[in-house]
Amino acid sequence: MASRFRRRTIPSARRPRLPLRHLLAILVLCATLAMLMLRGYVHNEILADHRVRPEAASDKVPEKILDGGPVIDTRGGRADSLRVPDHRIVLTFDDGPDPTWTPKVLDILKKHRAHAVFFVTGSMTSRYPDLVRRMVAEGHEVGLHTFDHPDLSYHSTQRIDWELSQNQLALAGAAGIRSSLFRPPYSSSADAMDDRSWPVTEYVGSRGYLTVVNDTDSEDWRRPGVEEIIRRATPHGGKGAVVLMHDSGGDRHQTVQALDRFLPRLQQQGYAFQTLTEALKAPSADTPVTGLELWKGKAWVLLVKASDHITGFLVVGLAVIGFLVFARFGLMLLLSAVHARRTRRRGFRWGERPVTEPVSVLVPAYNEAKCIEDTVRSLMRSEHPIEVLVIDDGSTDGTARIVEGLGLPDVRVIRQLNAGKPAALNRGLANARYDLVVMMDGDTVFEPATVRELVQPFADPRVGAVAGNAKVGNKDTLIGAWQHIEYVMGFNLDRRMYDVLRCMPTIPGAVGAFRRSALERVGGMSDDTLAEDTDITMALHRDGWRVVYAEKARAWTEAPESVQQLWSQRYRWSYGTMQAIWKHRRALFERGPSGRFGRVGLPLVSLFMVVAPLLAPLIDIFLVYGLVFGPTEKTIAAWFGVLAVQAACAAYAFLLDREPLTPLISLPLQQILYRQLMYVVLLQSWITALTGGRLRWQKLRRTGGIAAPPNQPARPVVNGRPAG
Repeated sequence: MASRFRRRTIPSARRPRLPLRHLLAILVLCATLAMLMLRGYVHNEILADHRVRPEAASDKVPEKILDGGPVIDTRGGRADSLRVPDHRIVLTFDDGPDPTWTPKVLDILKKHRAHAVFFVTGSMTSRYPDLVRRMVAEGHEVGLHTFDHPDLSYHSTQRIDWELSQNQLALAGAAGIRSSLFRPPYSSSADAMDDRSWPVTEYVGSRGYLTVVNDTDSEDWRRPGVEEIIRRATPHGGKGAVVLMHDSGGDRHQTVQALDRFLPRLQQQGYAFQTLTEALKAPSADTPVTGLELWKGKAWVLLVKASDHITGFLVVGLAVIGFLVFARFGLMLLLSAVHARRTRRRGFRWGERPVTEPVSVLVPAYNEAKCIEDTVRSLMRSEHPIEVLVIDDGSTDGTARIVEGLGLPDVRVIRQLNAGKPAALNRGLANARYDLVVMMDGDTVFEPATVRELVQPFADPRVGAVAGNAKVGNKDTLIGAWQHIEYVMGFNLDRRMYDVLRCMPTIPGAVGAFRRSALERVGGMSDDTLAEDTDITMALHRDGWRVVYAEKARAWTEAPESVQQLWSQRYRWSYGTMQAIWKHRRALFERGPSGRFGRVGLPLVSLFMVVAPLLAPLIDIFLVYGLVFGPTEKTIAAWFGVLAVQAACAAYAFLLDREPLTPLISLPLQQILYRQLMYVVLLQSWITALTGGRLRWQKLRRTGGIAAPPNQPARPVVNGRPAG
């Protein structure tokens, strides 16, 4: 399918710039990675620290703090504490907002006309900003509880500043406020302050915050029962209290039920439920933010929402790709077995009599000096009568002279100015003597039986084209071995499947055969796309011809040996396939053979050759995400499960093609490295299509390393040229 022809271009003196399609591909990948990292951070999957320091000595904590109230003021170097006045209760809720329990808590507070203080984390505020807005709108106070709830006694002042600033950023984005109230994670009462937590309290005070602990702990997190929560939350003797409860962090149904009884019961006893600053008769701790600080907060909340949405989209995409991958594997295994059983059964024939008529073999060539002699000589060993037409498309390396110098019978050279592969093939078609035409690339060698096996399906008059079995000849390198796996598993199993479904999308450029009359009916080879072989195959389907696969018609081609050449080849393949699908899109709405192909072939090709490869990176993205953020064990197990399915399919394909299984040793590495390259190539092809870009025909550099098919003697090589 790869074309190695180029069009003439006018040299440009302009400095090379990064193409828009490359830039967009990089931006898409970076944006996806950034969004996943942001989600991991906001969901406490990155930079999270769940350590809790054990109790320590309290020698350095002032006595008046240990014996004082739950509101600790260390601003400006002070060390004071305050208590809530009698018959005043400041309900405080930690760790929220939670989408399930916080609305229920707010409903009950509203029902009983009570106010409270919510110490929110930045991560939850970023994810559920509407709940924080509701808290503020209903008259509650909001305080800081760090961004992702670490024990600050383990951390530096830089990390403390980060936790506070990120918490404030989330508050600004959610409700347009900042708060001067702070509650340390894992804190309890003032008398529990120790030499580890006190320096944190002093530092937080130097940053302008009041530290609020509690003097009445409901211990609702233990879920001891509704009445027990009420008993523990009730202060004694009419004293005021800062009561600790939770609206997040687990099942809080007991908290909600207890609150609905606790509020009216204590209101009847003369208690008022107020915010902290209301109870202390102080200015509100929540102040509006404006200007840049407000917009930075809004941008933060927007990005967090986008990261959650994109993750949801990726999860849906992962489900889609999972279905497509397993559907494709299932279809390939089932239908390739049907194809093999049908074509390998004893007495199978394509028609009443074997095809023995001569065949024209077209070899378009552009600068194939290193390969062309081996290609032509392999044809001379053909077991089927042939004529060979080498169409030299303006080569500058003496390709035509090499063929002419061979002096072989029934080999003609046709020269033309460089015009591209489709033009070269049409020129050869016009000069061919016979109705059956075989097309091959100038870097490919045929086995003696290849042409004979390739034309046998033409015994069926309904057959208009035949796809041969293209194999990688230079599979001794790692890149070659990976392409060998791809050819055997991805291409030939696919062709068996598409043959049974009667919607073969591509006749490979390396080995394919056509009826000349069928080609003439559809207008010959077209240069409308970069995948002229896919284009012509689809055109034949739409004209009502059958396109089949001949597994015994083997051809050995030289696959790209460098990443750059592989990228260039697959980029053209991917983009050309998209062009061909788009060109033949009207088949979706037509009747007859064209409509059948349009409603069966085009969707399958689009799903399995375009959509599935485009979404396939999600498997690896979630692999990396799971390894970094967890659950690691399940992620690794899932990845190896997918690999096992692929390995089973690959082994089946190799056995079906009678290939040794040794190259499959490199399959795991292929999934990690080679597949990623193919992802980026396809993404770039999509962007090229969306931006309206158009690629040039290009020539891949060849080494001439395939002198003959395997298990056949090759001529010695002298000075880089096969000896005659």
